[in-house]
Amino acid sequence: MSIAGGTIPSRAFHDELLDAGLLLPTGLPGVYGRSAGFEDTIDRIDRLITAYGAVDRPEVMRFPPIVNRADFERSGYLQSFPHLAGTIHSFAGSEPAHRRMMDTIATGGDWSAAFPATPLVLTPAACYPVYPVLTGSLPRSGRLVDVMSYCFRHEPSEDPGRMQMFRMHEHVRAGDPETVTAWRESWIARAESLTAALGLQAHTGVASDPFFGRGGKLLAVNQRDQRLKLEISVCIASEQQPTAIISLNYHQNHFGEAFAITTAEGGIAHTACVGFGLERLALALFRRHGFDRQKWPDTVRKALEL
Repeated sequence: MSIAGGTIPSRAFHDELLDAGLLLPTGLPGVYGRSAGFEDTIDRIDRLITAYGAVDRPEVMRFPPIVNRADFERSGYLQSFPHLAGTIHSFAGSEPAHRRMMDTIATGGDWSAAFPATPLVLTPAACYPVYPVLTGSLPRSGRLVDVMSYCFRHEPSEDPGRMQMFRMHEHVRAGDPETVTAWRESWIARAESLTAALGLQAHTGVASDPFFGRGGKLLAVNQRDQRLKLEISVCIASEQQPTAIISLNYHQNHFGEAFAITTAEGGIAHTACVGFGLERLALALFRRHGFDRQKWPDTVRKALEL
């Protein structure tokens, strides 16, 4: 198998994953089916993340991969990442409108105008449905939530590490600034320990989000300067362009203000999250250790209970 060691272009790794049957093609870039072996690896990674966070005793929440459009608008996502958003549209017309649509389809026309936007938006990150639930006054200790969901981002690519539909397992902390920042700092060593247990050669560094437009460049600089986003990255597609597999984010009071989340003392709550890309972690394992899980290092197999 040619991916063991060295540098490979993203297309080569993409093709080898498909040839091995780990990912299944759908005809769309960045959208794949998953094999039993790939899903089993995801499940084991997910359990390992849960184990690493168990000491904090988080609340567990699970949501479908859609969010309320009104909450989505309040989150500010469209101001920063309109190019990544995915909205949900549905037919709501009459019988004559349906006939006109079918005539349009028959002539090869664009029928999408018959599908107006619904009050639903695809989830861009697993944490987004959590913040509306936290609206109101937090207990004195704040709140900590374990959440996992499929997510969507419109960035079609043949780089297997940049899927359009993927899963994120996140832990979300809300409370006063000191509690929240201390919690995020405590996760840095834990996250690095997790990647080490998986035998991954990872690097931790300051990062920024892909903000939209010219104004986004300034936002990215500010994010880096304030060390609001840290990423743990590994080689997936190539060694020249490492891929983030874990992200540790401090949102300051952004979501507290947007969703009226307050501390027990009445101040605007701050939030932070640590997010694990489940598909990316699985891809990193296959990239690093090969496609035959029986040949993975004993320490990795033990960590995943293989």
